[in-house]
Amino acid sequence: MTEATPATAGGHGDDMDSYASRFAAFDTNEAHIARVYDYWLGGKDNFAADRAAGDAVIQAYPGVTATVRANRAVLARMVRYLAGEAGIVQFLDIGTGIPAANNTHEVAQSITPDARVVYVDNDPIVLAHARALLTSGPVGVTSYLDADLRDPGPIVDQAANTLDFSRPVAVMLMGVMHLIGDEDDPVGILATLKQAVPPGSYLALSHPAADIDADAMANAQQRQNQTQVEQVKFRRHAEVARFFEGLEMVEPGLVRGPEWHPDTPGETPAQAALWAGLGRKV
Repeated sequence: MTEATPATAGGHGDDMDSYASRFAAFDTNEAHIARVYDYWLGGKDNFAADRAAGDAVIQAYPGVTATVRANRAVLARMVRYLAGEAGIVQFLDIGTGIPAANNTHEVAQSITPDARVVYVDNDPIVLAHARALLTSGPVGVTSYLDADLRDPGPIVDQAANTLDFSRPVAVMLMGVMHLIGDEDDPVGILATLKQAVPPGSYLALSHPAADIDADAMANAQQRQNQTQVEQVKFRRHAEVARFFEGLEMVEPGLVRGPEWHPDTPGETPAQAALWAGLGRKV
């Protein structure tokens, strides 16, 4: 389960030749995770292979649709907190996904109209939609990078064309880190991103939970890895907590997605195999 690909072929957002060639090579007979996610959210930007893969996961874990909706909801709540209470005006959203409701820049700019947002993904369908639909308000800025989360240095370098890394930045990793296997050193990737931002910055992160509805989630992970191009690894609470090492956690800490600052008491009992947390660099 995820919102977006982590990016597998790094590059520059302006490298339109590379982007066009990958778009031309796009195979609708293969399920890709951003479009499976779109299917779970009830979107229309998916193909038969994506729907078949999505249905296979639903059979293993019927709560998947509630989980991805909980992920979108906690993203919006975290951005509202960041743009409002925390006063953050810069956002680096890695793993954008196909645009849905309450995208990062929409929520942030509804509170702080001059907020600046950099979206990062590598799925050509995602980037096509992002460029068309994720347009800034008149006094804010949005930009889009085709880059590789497994190589975070170039992401920071390119994002610096839009964001001022001498001022606090919110790094958003919502439903994407489970696409980074242990062999790709996810803790090291997070360390690089945390080092790149100054004190007062935040890390917002959500991650499918291996230890909530554990048997069903293990089956769901297996189904995803059998039916999609991208491989996934769900993680336990302690494993996800390592991503926040060195940060000061915002209350209530790393919790189930619906339990993080719910808008209404009715959200908290919602079924969601999802860990979510927000940490501040001090």
